[in-house]
Amino acid sequence: MYATQQALELAAGGGIDGITGGIKPDWAVFGPLGGKAKVIVGVVMAGAVLFLLGSAIIGAVHIRVGNQQHNSMETKKGQTMVSSSLIGLFAVASMSTLFGIVYGFGI
Repeated sequence: MYATQQALELAAGGGIDGITGGIKPDWAVFGPLGGKAKVIVGVVMAGAVLFLLGSAIIGAVHIRVGNQQHNSMETKKGQTMVSSSLIGLFAVASMSTLFGIVYGFGI
C-alpha cells in the first residue's frame, strides 16, 4: 500500500519529458541546426532505439525457446541478437556525444 502511494506521488509531479528526455540528444556544438533537422534526427534516433529494443526482446524469446527445447543453436542465435542489439542501442544513445568529440578533434 505504501509503495503504491509513493509511486502515485512521484508520478503526479512528473510529465512525459521525464521519460522521453533521455532519448533527445544534447546538441552541444550542433546547436545552431534548424528546428526541423533536430526533430527529424530525434525521431530517427527514437525509431532506432525502439527497433533495437524490439530486436533485443525477440532475442530474449529465442533464448527462452532454445532453452526450453534444448536447442543450443536457437539459444546462441538469441544471445547474438541480444548482445548486438544492446551494443547498437549504446551506439545510438551516445551518437551525439561521439559526433561532438569528433567535431572537437577536427577543430
